[in-house]
Amino acid sequence: MGRIRRGGFIFEFWVGDHPPRHVHVLKDEELIARVELDEALTVMDGKINRRIREILKELVKEGDLK
Repeated sequence: MGRIRRGGFIFEFWVGDHPPRHVHVLKDEELIARVELDEALTVMDGKINRRIREILKELVKEGDLK
């Protein structure tokens, strides 16, 4: 399991989790969204704002979400 804090959010992911590759986005320990780590950053559940989308783009670009 990976857990990254950035911008007031927590991004959790599991290396051996079920496909599609995705990340859980939490705020104050509460799940607010699940986002598929494809090029479009497709939201599977919940809602994300522009700030979360930008943070996810940075994390993918930096290679932090494996």
